[in-house]
Amino acid sequence: MTAKMAASIVEHGEDAFRKLFKFYKRRNPPPDFSEVINFSKPCNDKIFTCELNSTPISEEDVSKAGLRPVKDWKAFGLHGYPGFIFISDPFLPGSQQYWVKQCLKIYPQKPNVCNLDMHMSSVETENIWERSIDVIRRKGCGKREPKTLLEKLRWVTLGYHYDWNSKTYSPDHYTPFPKELHSLSHKVAAACGFPGFNAEAGILNYYRSDSSLGIHVDESELDHTRPLLSFSFGQTSVFLLGGTKREDHPTAMFMHSGDIMVMSGPSRLLYHAVPCIVPAPAGNVLPPCLGQRLEAEAQDDDIIQSLSEEDWEVCSWYLQTSRVNVTVRQVLGSGQDFPSTQASHLSTDGCKKSEEETQKNKKRKSGYERDT
Repeated sequence: MTAKMAASIVEHGEDAFRKLFKFYKRRNPPPDFSEVINFSKPCNDKIFTCELNSTPISEEDVSKAGLRPVKDWKAFGLHGYPGFIFISDPFLPGSQQYWVKQCLKIYPQKPNVCNLDMHMSSVETENIWERSIDVIRRKGCGKREPKTLLEKLRWVTLGYHYDWNSKTYSPDHYTPFPKELHSLSHKVAAACGFPGFNAEAGILNYYRSDSSLGIHVDESELDHTRPLLSFSFGQTSVFLLGGTKREDHPTAMFMHSGDIMVMSGPSRLLYHAVPCIVPAPAGNVLPPCLGQRLEAEAQDDDIIQSLSEEDWEVCSWYLQTSRVNVTVRQVLGSGQDFPSTQASHLSTDGCKKSEEETQKNKKRKSGYERDT
């Protein structure tokens, strides 16, 4: 299909989102990406520059989280999508490596929950990193080996753990949210006009080269006045941003490593999807930003710390064909509590689910956050 054909798809109205999703997901012939917005080279009439608020956070504070001074961030909006902010890689050189390591080595650890828990015991899913690294290093030397647990990882939940069956959060299913990710999220939200943002839940999606994330809207949080933050690391993806109705035609854009998206206000409850991971250009196995090392020695009170060569060897091998996306949400508004009946409602309703529906959800959610 050509770009002209892609443009004609979105004119059909009904189910235009699904049709464009399939257009970018197809592999043979590969899709034409010429109509995809590239914020690293903003020359599209849909794009405008956003002014962020650097007042609430000092340069020293943002640098501790691995971010450039807010005044140097390249932030954009899209005409027709009020509340949507795209920040093109605001990370300091070398700091993305730290966040990649957290996503691959630290965040999949117990007590956090992952897709492997759907069909494996907690003992089997402990220490996913340690159970995988020796095999991955042999693969890095060209040896054929079975898939590791790290390669089978599809999602991890943090803080208030999202229930894939009931599509809700529960006060009974909570583990402490990572302090360093909370700090990063708080700083980004503050710069975008949300200084009181409280990171309470996170979903990490792990994309292999053939992965996609279906059309959905994030509406399970009890407070929709707070933004949804999305951090991308690794290979480039195509992101589709639609409207308030599933059939509204979407806008396609690239998400490169280090890019951050903020969905707030009228854009907070828009349908969106990830139809594909874009094959890396020949000769560029990793995005250049991931090959950078920290320019200054990390201080003890910095969030960002240097990685060992051994850890980065595993991370870089994984990212040659993969992407990691971190979405951070505030579940409750200020002073808000979960409905008093929610815990009991969840436990009784969960028992009423048919075996067929439960198995269907388990199979689906052992893969990705949502299907199409």
